[in-house]
Amino acid sequence: MLVENSLGEQRPARSPAANPGSNLTGIPSGLLISAEFHAFPMPLHIAGVRDGHPALFQKLSLVREQCEAGQVFQAYMEEIFAGGHDRTKGRRFRASYLRLLKGWGYDSNSPEGAVMKGWVESRFGIAPNFHRQVIGRVGDAAWIQYMTDKMSGRFDNNAIWLQLDLLFEFAQWSARRFLAAGQRHLRLFRGTNDFAEHPILWKAGARQGVIRLNNLVSFSSDRDVASAFGDCILEVEVPLVKLLFFKGLLPCRALQAESEYLVIGGEYTAHMYYY
Repeated sequence: MLVENSLGEQRPARSPAANPGSNLTGIPSGLLISAEFHAFPMPLHIAGVRDGHPALFQKLSLVREQCEAGQVFQAYMEEIFAGGHDRTKGRRFRASYLRLLKGWGYDSNSPEGAVMKGWVESRFGIAPNFHRQVIGRVGDAAWIQYMTDKMSGRFDNNAIWLQLDLLFEFAQWSARRFLAAGQRHLRLFRGTNDFAEHPILWKAGARQGVIRLNNLVSFSSDRDVASAFGDCILEVEVPLVKLLFFKGLLPCRALQAESEYLVIGGEYTAHMYYY
């Protein structure tokens, strides 16, 4: 139910999105999901990842462009995790971050998508609010489906969350070094036809408000591309510290065609433009 305050802002009751028992960043999950954090972001790192892989970041410190950095990262991941396919007949399938990205590109509500949403919940303490359908509470049918997909043995192996940890740290390093040096935010766009997946928490007028994004969500840097996905365009200033993936990060085809960015969610101020 919407409640109107003295400023004419409509605010519904907020559903819990933070998981206080799971966070490896050192910043409280309740703060991480807030619009205030997104307006004034602080650096985000997953505990122990950089310290545990000094060779990777030493190699990265010597590169001069993003393409070369992506090649260094992929070679390191191949060496550590032996890729994402079977090299010996009868060997168990090995999950990989590249296969997760590819699966997300086809369908963010796939088992690959659930594994990635589970990683966000584990590392940042931000629970998903949508997977195939709205997740209303722990134990409902949507939550059970999410948990079933998340624990898919085909994709949840080969230290897959550690692979995503490294991808996040690499994305953070690259964003500050090459993507937007000296900046704190990027203006990104998302098209939608309804707000079931990302409910409006409150509105200030017809075109601006705060929305609750799913714990991992796709944006585009191209407004025209975003318009192909819905009649309402969400324009959001996304802090660099919430980027898991962006176009050009890796020398691969995954998520490149639509100038796609993967953003860790929460409550974001959004401008809404309707066609």
